[in-house]
Amino acid sequence: MVGRSPVRADLAAKLTGAAEYAADLDAPGALQVRLLRSPVAHARIATLDTTAARAVPGVVAVVTAADLVDFDATWGHYVRDRPILARDVVRFAGEIVAAVAAESEAAAAAGVQAIRVAYDPLPAVLDVRDAVTAGAARVHDTAARPGFGCPPGTTFVDGNDFYHYRVDLERVPGADPPDAVVIEREYAFPAVYQYAMEPHAVVASADADGIDVWSSCQHPFLVREELAEVFGLPEERVRIRVPFVGGGFGSKSYAKLEPVAVAVARVAGRPVRLVSRVEDAMVTTRRHGMRCRMRTVVGRDGRFRSRHAEIWMDTGAYADNGPTVTMVAGMAATGPYRWERVHVDAACVYTHLPPAGSYRGFGAAHLQWVGESQVDEAAAVLGLDRLELRRRNLLRRGETVIPGCRPLDADLAGDLDAVVSRLGWGAELPAWRGRGVSVGVSPAGVSARSHARVELRPGGRVAVLVGSQEIGQGARTVHAQIAAEVLGLPVDRVEVPATDTETTPYDRSTGASRSTTVAGLAVARAAERLRDAIVAAVAARWGVPASELLLRDGAVVCGDRSWDLAELAELAPDGPGGLAGEGSAEELGGGSGPALFWEVCVAGAEVAVDPETGRIEVREVVTVADVGRAINPSLVERQDEGCTLQALGNALFEEMCFGPDGVLRNDSLLDYRIPTLTDVPGGMTCVIVENGDGPGPFGAKGCGEGVFGGLTAALVTAVTDAGVRVPELPMSADRVWRWIHAS
Repeated sequence: MVGRSPVRADLAAKLTGAAEYAADLDAPGALQVRLLRSPVAHARIATLDTTAARAVPGVVAVVTAADLVDFDATWGHYVRDRPILARDVVRFAGEIVAAVAAESEAAAAAGVQAIRVAYDPLPAVLDVRDAVTAGAARVHDTAARPGFGCPPGTTFVDGNDFYHYRVDLERVPGADPPDAVVIEREYAFPAVYQYAMEPHAVVASADADGIDVWSSCQHPFLVREELAEVFGLPEERVRIRVPFVGGGFGSKSYAKLEPVAVAVARVAGRPVRLVSRVEDAMVTTRRHGMRCRMRTVVGRDGRFRSRHAEIWMDTGAYADNGPTVTMVAGMAATGPYRWERVHVDAACVYTHLPPAGSYRGFGAAHLQWVGESQVDEAAAVLGLDRLELRRRNLLRRGETVIPGCRPLDADLAGDLDAVVSRLGWGAELPAWRGRGVSVGVSPAGVSARSHARVELRPGGRVAVLVGSQEIGQGARTVHAQIAAEVLGLPVDRVEVPATDTETTPYDRSTGASRSTTVAGLAVARAAERLRDAIVAAVAARWGVPASELLLRDGAVVCGDRSWDLAELAELAPDGPGGLAGEGSAEELGGGSGPALFWEVCVAGAEVAVDPETGRIEVREVVTVADVGRAINPSLVERQDEGCTLQALGNALFEEMCFGPDGVLRNDSLLDYRIPTLTDVPGGMTCVIVENGDGPGPFGAKGCGEGVFGGLTAALVTAVTDAGVRVPELPMSADRVWRWIHAS
């Protein structure tokens, strides 16, 4: 089954409408919850009157911070800085001030409308550069407090720039040559919304027995840990179940609305159902905005001498996983090149904007285009070919990317060649047309903490229990293929149930391109152990040497004899389903930073710029999926194509627009433009590279995020090649027109 593209395991359910998402679920007796959000970015709550709301027919509970005083009602994975409901102060427009639980959505909405709040405005900082100036208003008065997921040894500093990640690398001591080419500029990247078709949804209950949650989350085991920590329960008394998830892209990483839903259920004494709309989701999480000052020095001989970067990442009012995003951005700033000296200082900065979190390809999407722009600019000054300059300085397999992290495990020069050979590089282009390439890597895998259990069930079917979520990327299909390959089964005899933390083995998270590489390795190891158990059972029952047994086509075979797995399911000592294997990915180890492998971010693009309108037409894109081994080639291509469209949106037109008061102005899909079919490039090629060099099953490694860094940068360098220098994203038509006519 490896290397083939069978029908997706979830296809029929989704096409027929049988697939259930969290918003489709409704626990018996569940109350409907609506939220009151702050209309201002920073203010003291002067008065909060819920009297009229409590009198609305159908309203069962109105919950404010005053109802959550019997426990520490704050949460946060990396920094425990976020109140479940605003207490005394609001720190961004959209912060949750109160929640109303009612018998119907209409009653809950009426209850929210009846709440009366008075705010005393406070100074707000809305830009990261303003937030780090002397005398700027503090977003938090107290020092950052580590959350349950904060890595040991993490250091926080006092101030809005509460976390710094630094890279200091000196391969060659000394100073830059006095005649070297120096490129130094400032760049900006806006806040962007990780649009998923399904906004956040939670169904929760909380009683004396514990907490039970259905959630559209990517990290159910981390959500379980978070809720146990916040509500003071042992983890075994917190249950998280995840149905189908309608897209995530990082927006459903870690806890989002689960603490609020559980707190309301706890006060109301009944199950609750909390379903967001797009305008809610947009102030729940977003991509970090970024500002950067970068300096690149290249010798006259074309050798890369030094790179310095100062980076400010806007994490909003609460940290979420901002320090991780900041770290990866700092890594991306170096580029995969053999610098003599590198200094990067990346700061995670609080502002009075909605919290930022994960978004597909974070870090690389923010910084790769900046560094690659400067490589192209240096090549132009030196009169060198852009490809040749990169080839001279690219790191080779086994060399250090970031001190303390695993060495490079890819052939970047080969990946670059794969792009340019398909892009028509070197052919003459007319005016206002340009081609661009970009090369980068991003740390992937994040943690080896993935476990799986593979069970032989009645009828000879096999169940794969693994905690990696199906968020549209095809995880259930790939995990079924891996188990089928190991067990010699047709893939349609393998099922992958939805995650239930009560029965599913622990998996750290769904993200960082780890579902195939890390969770998939755990599945492979569990399937191998089940295979061994099946062989041992047959050998013991029928007296056949284990060394002569093979699993093929759903049966155990020995010469001309065979035993169907349906028979063997009854051999288990504990009855049907007792034959099972458990496995983990712990062999991948740790201690080498967040990179269990380096995801390749290599792409190329050809564009046309209309100088009269500033509109950019993307004529051709080529992306590389350097996956080691493609378990399912079709899913690899779909991952790259989907990410291509998202990268086009980020590069060309997506931007969350905040007013001078910190209020989001384009909080609906009428005003916030996302890519549509009309934005599909004229040509779109995904090159699958299989070198068998991944740490995952069958030599696989993950994909699906590298396009964000690679293609965003390739589009920028292509537009620059067409004659327009790009200092900020998105490259919207109005901006491009101004850049053209300002030159």
